[in-house]
Amino acid sequence: MRTILTMLGMIIGVGAVIATVSLGNGAKAQVEAQIASLGRNVILIISGSVNRGGIRSGFNAAGTLTVDDAAAIAREIPDVSIVSPEVRGGTQVAAGNQNWGTSIQGEGEDYLEIRQWPLSQGSMFTAQDVRGADKVAVIGKTVADQLYPDGEVIGQVIRIKNVPFIVVGELIPKGLSAQGGQDQDDVVILPYTSAMKRLFGSTTLRGITAQAASADLLSSAQKQITDLLHQRHRLRPDQDDDFIVRTQEEIAQAANNASSTMRGLLAGVACVSLIVGGIGIMNIMLVSVTERTREIGIRMAVGAHGRDILMQFLTEAVALSIVGGALGILAGIGGSAFMAAQYGWPVLTPGDWIFYAFIVSAVVGIFFGFYPAWKASQLDPIDALRYE
Repeated sequence: MRTILTMLGMIIGVGAVIATVSLGNGAKAQVEAQIASLGRNVILIISGSVNRGGIRSGFNAAGTLTVDDAAAIAREIPDVSIVSPEVRGGTQVAAGNQNWGTSIQGEGEDYLEIRQWPLSQGSMFTAQDVRGADKVAVIGKTVADQLYPDGEVIGQVIRIKNVPFIVVGELIPKGLSAQGGQDQDDVVILPYTSAMKRLFGSTTLRGITAQAASADLLSSAQKQITDLLHQRHRLRPDQDDDFIVRTQEEIAQAANNASSTMRGLLAGVACVSLIVGGIGIMNIMLVSVTERTREIGIRMAVGAHGRDILMQFLTEAVALSIVGGALGILAGIGGSAFMAAQYGWPVLTPGDWIFYAFIVSAVVGIFFGFYPAWKASQLDPIDALRYE
């Protein structure tokens, strides 16, 4: 019982480390997959903050971008290969006797190519549809399931603010986004001209989505876009930008930083558990040395050297630590698997961390077991034999 209680601190510490790493790596992999779902080499240009007559609006609160801005980016910046103007809104849509509140996105004809978002059926609207502000729509899986439970989607009519649109395509499901965790499949995509003229009555854009020609050109394209919009919006050097430009790399870095902070916090707590477990081993070994003083004296009397006593007690401490570490690894893997099954959290247990856990267990055993072992090896045989 004392041995089990001694190992308990090590079991909890190592188990916490393994569970933390497993959940942290799983969350990181999920974030990276969600960032990748944004598309390839994506640059987001968002309508920025404005200050008019003392009234201040935050990013995306006012339309400070125009269709001409999008055309200028496509025309004048060679590092950008594709541009899609964007307007957004939310409203109730209906089909037959079904209705659903969803997000409306007005986009260019190349938007799905930027997002690397294939269709499960149908086709994307064309450049001619954009020029003519035609009443056509592409819908996400969530909207399709809510409005068309029988599965017949292509060619159906969807009414948005009492304006009928023909569904020409259905998107494959993408799941939650990395930005806020919204359901990416809960969307209706229209030509941006149709959204501006027929639904929102707007003359400005909420954003522009662009694609750099390659990953190496992301930073260069970002700077060129910023310089171009400064010039087009006639912004003085002392004025705040009325737009914001973010690359896919920056979004991924911000998400990874937040994830790394949380992982570091949890790892710190787990390390404290390891230290507590090591102190528990040291305390028990000190008690063991005191209880076995006579045994140590007898061993020394029949020829054992100090190093033999040192190795005996050090081996016991390391054995306690390693066995506790092994049980902790099993507890950590089992605990993370339980969390994954219970709450649907992603889990990824790297094999190298299991190896590191063994090494750390041995190091903790050596570090915290050395002093009790050294103390035992320094006992005087005569005094040890007279003990008790």
